[in-house]
Amino acid sequence: MKIRRGRPEDAEQLLDIYRPVVLDTVISFEDTPPEVDEFRVRMNKCLDSHAWLVAEVDGRLGGYAYATGFRARPAYRYSVETTIYLDKNHRNMGIGRRLYEALFEELSQSGFSQAFAGIALPNDASIALHRSVGFEHVGTLKSVGFKFDKWHDVSWWQRAV
Repeated sequence: MKIRRGRPEDAEQLLDIYRPVVLDTVISFEDTPPEVDEFRVRMNKCLDSHAWLVAEVDGRLGGYAYATGFRARPAYRYSVETTIYLDKNHRNMGIGRRLYEALFEELSQSGFSQAFAGIALPNDASIALHRSVGFEHVGTLKSVGFKFDKWHDVSWWQRAV
């Protein structure tokens, strides 16, 4: 497995990982997967300001993790929100941990201080991953997302970068 910086040409494979998350789960609160061009725009924006990493396994992308700004106000500039998605065939292989460790290293070197992650509930696997890399639960927003005709809570997690 190789962890590397994401590239715009990865967008199609990464969208293949993300699309079923949008269509089949409440992990993402998007209703419709973005088109590949929109996904590339998102990647480029992130790459310009923060970090986007991918895990390459046997020539295919098995997952990705990235960081974006946490909030718009200047005082939040050293805090980030992190996101991670793994291909369904590459889970429970340590890829999530490796991606996050590399992401935190890059963020630390770039001067960021705190990382936050929102986890739509239920999602025991994501909670376990975030705990395993040092995130601590800091609160839960109740009934904040409505998807698949049901309200969902979002659990918030934090760790020092």
